[in-house]
Amino acid sequence: MASVGLIPGFFVILFSAGASGLGLYFLSNCASHTNGRNASFFAISKLTWPNLAVLFDLAIAIKCFGVAISYLIIIGDLMPQVVAAFAPDAQQSAVLMDRRFWITLFMATAVLPLSFLRKLDSLKYTSVVALIAVLYLCAIVIEHYFGKDFTPPPEGSVELVHFSFKFFRHLPVFVFAFTCHQNIFSVYNELKDNSQKVINKTIGISIGSAAFIYEIIAILGYLSFGKDVSGNVISEYRQSLFVAGGQMAIVILVIFSYPLQAHPCRASLDKVLAWRSPEVRGLKVPPLPSPFKYFAMTTAILVSSYLVAITVSKLDLVFAFVGSTGSTTISFILPGLFYFKIHENDPWNTGKIASLALAIYGILVMVVCLTFNVLNLLKN
Repeated sequence: MASVGLIPGFFVILFSAGASGLGLYFLSNCASHTNGRNASFFAISKLTWPNLAVLFDLAIAIKCFGVAISYLIIIGDLMPQVVAAFAPDAQQSAVLMDRRFWITLFMATAVLPLSFLRKLDSLKYTSVVALIAVLYLCAIVIEHYFGKDFTPPPEGSVELVHFSFKFFRHLPVFVFAFTCHQNIFSVYNELKDNSQKVINKTIGISIGSAAFIYEIIAILGYLSFGKDVSGNVISEYRQSLFVAGGQMAIVILVIFSYPLQAHPCRASLDKVLAWRSPEVRGLKVPPLPSPFKYFAMTTAILVSSYLVAITVSKLDLVFAFVGSTGSTTISFILPGLFYFKIHENDPWNTGKIASLALAIYGILVMVVCLTFNVLNLLKN
């Protein structure tokens, strides 16, 4: 929001929510054309562009892998601050202040066992805890802004309208914020009633509630700290037990969210690896991975994401690159192209036009934003 100003930022969030919801609708509509409850990006690719199915799944795997890395980075960023708030004397301990220690600890004790679960439905209880953590973050942002000791940012640091080319580096974050498309097929397959009406309601509640929460945090966070606000707003607040509790809540949130990325990453990786087999390549629904392959893929995702997370510490950089590549691909480009291809012989109508427009928008966002982010990276 700081990169574009208060008013445009408000509408960019709404527009991103609408575009994301439209992509989810197109994917769920395409899912109804698959056999039974076996919908996946692979299955729809076989109905549309069978020769490109492996590339689509590769893009999804990379996107989910990047998001998983960002979650581990957040753990490393916040846990030293939490420790410093609850136990000030612990700041003398090099181990407890080391981000790599906390990433390693939570990876081994919580992230790893949850990531081996086979069904998305198994994560419903941890997801409730994660939602409570989001509400806690909202409470911190609201309490700080309306609190008695609130100190406004310097004059001129909050603008109603502001534009610079920096916006194109941050636009992928808006895209990234609403990207949940990697899980829409698991939701479609596992819902008791997966009619389009129920799916549409699920999409509306999910995207609508996310947009509402994002607006609160973005507006009040920007009004609190101005244009110099950091990429991770929770780290901006003055340390207290209340804020430290919120930071701990966010750590819990990302721990429970990591498996929601590992699940589709593993599924897409399985399709990519299976592509080498001519027998599997000709199937509309590939067979489930063997226990050994399942274990090997999950372990590879966990270990490689861990190694990257302890090496890279720039959260906004990860968000920007994942948002401009993987998120745009699975949120806009693939949903638009899939829907258009499935309905290519139908008369031109609103849905068909919208699907083509969504795919073109996704390609433009990817090219422009990726270019600006690469140039910025080279410059720095």
